[in-house]
Amino acid sequence: MTGVDRRFGLGASLALTVASTLLWGVAHLAVERRRTGLALMAAYVLMLAGVLTVFTAYSTKLLSLAVQPYWLAWFTVGVAVIALAWTGVIVWSFLLVRPERSDTVGRFLTTTLTVALCALVLAPTAYATRLAYLSRDVVNTLFTPSSTAAPVLAQDPWNGAERVNFLLLGGDAAPGRPGVRTDSMTVASVDVETGATVLFGLPRNLQRVQLPTGPARDRFPYGFTGEGPDTPGLLNEIYQFGEDHPEMVPGVEKGKRGSTLLKATISDILGIPVSYYAMVDMKGFAEIIDAMGGVQVTIKDPIVYGKYREGLLPAGTRRLSGQEALWYGRSRTDSDDYVRMGRQKCLLNAVAKQADPVTVLNSFERLAAATKRAISTDLPQDLLPAVVDLAGKVKSARLRSLSFVPPLINTAYPDWHLIRRKVKEALDPPAATRTAPAHAASTTPTPTPDDPLTLDAVCH
Repeated sequence: MTGVDRRFGLGASLALTVASTLLWGVAHLAVERRRTGLALMAAYVLMLAGVLTVFTAYSTKLLSLAVQPYWLAWFTVGVAVIALAWTGVIVWSFLLVRPERSDTVGRFLTTTLTVALCALVLAPTAYATRLAYLSRDVVNTLFTPSSTAAPVLAQDPWNGAERVNFLLLGGDAAPGRPGVRTDSMTVASVDVETGATVLFGLPRNLQRVQLPTGPARDRFPYGFTGEGPDTPGLLNEIYQFGEDHPEMVPGVEKGKRGSTLLKATISDILGIPVSYYAMVDMKGFAEIIDAMGGVQVTIKDPIVYGKYREGLLPAGTRRLSGQEALWYGRSRTDSDDYVRMGRQKCLLNAVAKQADPVTVLNSFERLAAATKRAISTDLPQDLLPAVVDLAGKVKSARLRSLSFVPPLINTAYPDWHLIRRKVKEALDPPAATRTAPAHAASTTPTPTPDDPLTLDAVCH
């Protein structure tokens, strides 16, 4: 029996078309196609049940799946199939209940409604597909491809380690100066069970750094002294020096030499293994902040910025643009490297806290483009789900900071044994300190290994 046989009027046609969009099969039941209508209803209920199950029972795993290209591809296919089936049902329902051919106005209105309903289904599908494509592109661009098409996490992705250590670098290239200088160097040591994190800050002007055993140490047996006026021998030069001198890290391909040499060097300095690194280009970091809509920080004292002192960031809590945030983290005017190191940690802390899912989703395309330009890392794709889970723990855990700057450390003549001892004590504090409340914050101006400063205490 057809819609013509039933002679549906305009109101009934519109109502049944909308109802069939909200619950498949309503229009089919109205024209007495009961078997088809009930089958469509059952399919619709099963589809909704499946979607709700995924978003409730497996909600904690969704972010992990979002960083795996294999699952992103299946997500795209699945969303497209559902959208096409849904629009097919809408059109089918319309054809069954549309007004008679003689009702020109009714036909026009119901056709317009049907097109609008199809667009309502297809538009978010196209958006979701676009997000999935961008996510997949970012993952494939930034991270080393997985060895298998469908990566399966081991029971323990950290291979039994109690902590995993990430080297976070801020790279800064400048006109008239060759290469990239890693002016910001921080090792984040993360407890894999609790997410409790200690940030170890290394000053860029650390001198006489002992390079790792092998060709690098053979060339600089008494510590890194650089080569010529462009490399006076500071820690922030080692990354580019490794890239420019392949003989220092034999067997490592171009683009990975600098990070390999710097990771090994900092591992020796701190006495802990540095497994992975991530480097953010400072100008690209400004683009990321602009894509987020700015970042809110608390400025304790006014900060002069600009090469020619052309700007001022007043004291107080305010939202900074990407360019302002860049100067907040870079400016040494009326201060020094060590004050700047503290501000850089505050900035990273603020960005991490304010990059909530809503902000990320609203600015996803701009963030994806900026991230591809600004970040480089050696994290493998296989490990990304575990990193996402770990990041969730870190966000709700205590975050502390310990910087190896004067007066604790003389950067011209560093006491390497003291640095390693301080690291060990900070990671394995006395029992009394370990059992202190997670929210307790030191108020002393200089952190001690027994009680490193919390970032909240420093930044607010």
